[in-house]
Amino acid sequence: MATAPNEAVKLLAQRILAMGFDDIPARERLVIERVAKRLAVSRNVNIEFDTEMTFGKRLADRVAAFGGSWTFLIMFGAVIFLWVAGNSAALVMPAFDPYPFILLNLLLSLIAAVQAPVIMMSQNRLAAKDRLQAAHDYEVNLKAEIEIMALHEKLDEIRSKDLAELIRHVKG
Repeated sequence: MATAPNEAVKLLAQRILAMGFDDIPARERLVIERVAKRLAVSRNVNIEFDTEMTFGKRLADRVAAFGGSWTFLIMFGAVIFLWVAGNSAALVMPAFDPYPFILLNLLLSLIAAVQAPVIMMSQNRLAAKDRLQAAHDYEVNLKAEIEIMALHEKLDEIRSKDLAELIRHVKG
């Protein structure tokens, strides 16, 4: 009895995909096995992806999310404005970072040097998540296509039986 599902999988693969079972890539074989066993292919890839998140990856995502927000831009603009305004008032008191604001340039360079790789790490992770989602979408679409083909075959079989019965009835 254990070979029956495997035989059904092989026949389904050969009939629908018009190729030998051994020639089918692993992903397609998995989908065909799930179709033959009437199992679901769909799953939540977000949960699958989030279980692999380390502390560093979560932190990078949070930094990237904050660094690309209006809150960050407004706070950053306010700090720069206060820095420049405070150091431009050199007529009243001595400035700790006088014009051309070398210390401010150093701080901005340091922020950019740290923020850019963190944002890239987050983008790379999102790209990997998109690839996982695309692979999952392919599997679901392939299963749907196989199921539709199987339904068409069943419908054609029903139609041919009905037609044969109608012909027998007319001749009879």
